[in-house]
Amino acid sequence: MTEHAVYVVTGGSRGIGAAVARRLAGVPGRALVLSYRSEQATARRLAAELARPDAPVAAVPCDVADPEQVAALFTAADTFGPLVGLVNNAGILERQSGFEAIDAARWQRILAVNVVGLAMCCREAVRRMRDHDRPGRAIVSLSSMAAVLGGAGQYVDYAASKGAVDTLTRGLALEVAPLGIRVSAV
Repeated sequence: MTEHAVYVVTGGSRGIGAAVARRLAGVPGRALVLSYRSEQATARRLAAELARPDAPVAAVPCDVADPEQVAALFTAADTFGPLVGLVNNAGILERQSGFEAIDAARWQRILAVNVVGLAMCCREAVRRMRDHDRPGRAIVSLSSMAAVLGGAGQYVDYAASKGAVDTLTRGLALEVAPLGIRVSAV
């Protein structure tokens, strides 16, 4: 089997994730692994559309809130070659509401996906990227201006989760820079 430079895009079946996948796909020698949580048909259609004989694309089910599914996603990516890039796009935003209406279960869902899931994806990526010195190794996480603005009266929980993403990004970037791995958020 040909070894490819591998890129993983979480939440890669639609929206921003699909747009990122379209930009990354089709480069000879590059494999793309897209995760999806529930829209299997959409993810498989996109993978089939983007795949080329020398640039495979796979759609892999993964709820990033489940560390076992995250590990399985990266194990699937391993079959194509060394991991070079991760785009942390998977995330959730609940219905707008005031702070007092946000219950503990909603806080737990938001943080499990947007913070803990993203952190587990970063951990799996760093574990793989540190084992090779291919150029261009990078982790990019999607954040939001809500982290700065606070989301008052709408989604303080989401804003707080994106603030955590920003802090995690800064800390991880400093930790893995000596390894030649870039970490950023947009």
